[in-house]
Amino acid sequence: MLLLHYHPSQIPIPFRYQEHPVSVVFVAASQLPTPFGVFTMHGFLEEATGKEHVALTFGNVADGEPVLGRLHSECLTGDALFSLRCDCGFQLEGALRAIAEEGRGVLLYLRQEGRGIGLLNKIRAYELQDGGADTVEANERLGFGADMRDYAICLPMLKHLGISSLKLMTNNPRKVKALGDMGIPVANRVPLQLGHNPHNSKYLATKAGKLGHMLGKLHQGEVERP
Repeated sequence: MLLLHYHPSQIPIPFRYQEHPVSVVFVAASQLPTPFGVFTMHGFLEEATGKEHVALTFGNVADGEPVLGRLHSECLTGDALFSLRCDCGFQLEGALRAIAEEGRGVLLYLRQEGRGIGLLNKIRAYELQDGGADTVEANERLGFGADMRDYAICLPMLKHLGISSLKLMTNNPRKVKALGDMGIPVANRVPLQLGHNPHNSKYLATKAGKLGHMLGKLHQGEVERP
């Protein structure tokens, strides 16, 4: 196993855990066949938290050119259980499809369920949303910030993969800023607006209005997942 160690002085991002060094162990890599093509799956262990993160790469990503990529935080309900309450599963599928079509790219799958509050707390937040709270209000009523995610873990993962610049698929300006502050420039931002439906209209409007997500005009259409 390869230990990758970065001190927070190298990662000046205003996110949680900044006061601690970020130590990541690269564990193993294997092929991962998907409906979109065969990716390489790289496994990493974050020593401070015990979280297991994954990077999926396609093609040659270490040639020095900007790489099409996405930072995708874990969402069990959207990614695996086909929930329509969010757009996460649609974005995951869309990002993998776009990377395969591009012929090269990377997706970092970060174990930061529920914008960093964890699965059970996300279910508690959903219960509050069922009672009328929006996604930000629900987090705050539970004593959490609106977004508790920490992107510092991305730096050692990207460095290990030889990636120095990204064409980032995101609607979230915080991700663009986080990467730039870490010394990973974003050559351009690629919007990723997918999966808008009646069940997540309020959620998406709140992300745009309260979290600053860059969403254009949203159109509800037929929702389809393979």
